[in-house]
Amino acid sequence: MIAIVGGGAAGFFAAIRAKEVSPLSDVVIFEKGPKPLAKVAVTGGGRCNLTNSFAGVADLRSVYPRGHNLMKRLFKTFDYRDAYKWFESRGVSLVTQADECVFPQSQSSQSIIDCLLSESSRLGVKIKTGHTLAGITPTADRLILHFQGAQPDVEARAVVITTGGHPHPSSFDYLSSLGHEIVPPVPSLFTFNIADQAFRDLMGTVVANAKMSVAGERMHSEGPLLITHWGMSGPCVLRLSSYAARWSSERNYHFRVAVNWVGESNSAVVAQSLTDLSAQHGARQLDNVHPFGLPSRLWTYLLQKSGLPPQRRWGELGRKGINRLVELLTNDVYVVEGKSRWRDEFVTCGGVSLSSISSSTLQSKHVPGLFFAGEVTDVDAVTGGFNLQAAWTMGYVAGEQSALF
Repeated sequence: MIAIVGGGAAGFFAAIRAKEVSPLSDVVIFEKGPKPLAKVAVTGGGRCNLTNSFAGVADLRSVYPRGHNLMKRLFKTFDYRDAYKWFESRGVSLVTQADECVFPQSQSSQSIIDCLLSESSRLGVKIKTGHTLAGITPTADRLILHFQGAQPDVEARAVVITTGGHPHPSSFDYLSSLGHEIVPPVPSLFTFNIADQAFRDLMGTVVANAKMSVAGERMHSEGPLLITHWGMSGPCVLRLSSYAARWSSERNYHFRVAVNWVGESNSAVVAQSLTDLSAQHGARQLDNVHPFGLPSRLWTYLLQKSGLPPQRRWGELGRKGINRLVELLTNDVYVVEGKSRWRDEFVTCGGVSLSSISSSTLQSKHVPGLFFAGEVTDVDAVTGGFNLQAAWTMGYVAGEQSALF
């Protein structure tokens, strides 16, 4: 038997690939919950952002803060182009959005779930729910799986662990007891809590091309930013939270971020644009002309924050006023006081250290026949379909190698 522990994206891909490579082997998915693929159902807001075109990715480090070297190697076997072809060849039409995110044409995660369930059934993969792994005992030629409750032990010649991320380090105890190094897990995708009530009153405001950085650190991101009733969200924030996941955890999620509201880093360019506006609209009030297409409520808030009366005329702004606005538009600092979970999706960094796993086969360096795939390892990505792509890629490789073991 080839046992797949975890009925998520990586688990199903591992099981399907293992059965394809070794059709005479019994391949069984053991899922702890009552229903497999539950997390896939909620990804992408229920639409399932299953991968990305990678068109704007020059360096995998920018989308895989942890595990980029491993993913670069594994992509030689199965990458995002292969994932796209895999689903389309099985009847799932896909569409690529303007932001390069790939979704099923149906805009429903159920299309992906149905495809995986159908392919598993066609190949003869078995699925057993209500099985929570408690431990593994290696023998000379087998691995014995122990499950919680009254579930009997299971013997397998190869095992693929695809149990996903866990917020509690104790969840990895059975793996650390076998010699694997565990990187303490911390949340990786989260939103920022901002205490400033006047700022939070702008909830619903969206800035399409913002830039953000962690004040005093070399971590930055860009993209749409959403102001919420608790603070900041949107792709720009989520990407920065991923880059700063462990750093911010060590500071108990209290730190400062700098926001560039206009997406232009050259302050001289911003100053010239404001100078031109001052010349063109000298008789108009500041709050009646929104530079860089900023939302009106945000622009009024920024004027008040800068100490400039919204009723002042553009022609009265002067060099000092322009400099004050340039600083605020390009380097607006906020204090983050905690985090909030992003939707129903929970992504962690940490897990089984990559130093404990073969980078070519994903097999454990400590237990022959034991393989890993997905978020149970110290691999995670920014939002945009990259985490699911890691699941497809790692599941494919681990499934293939477990069948060949």
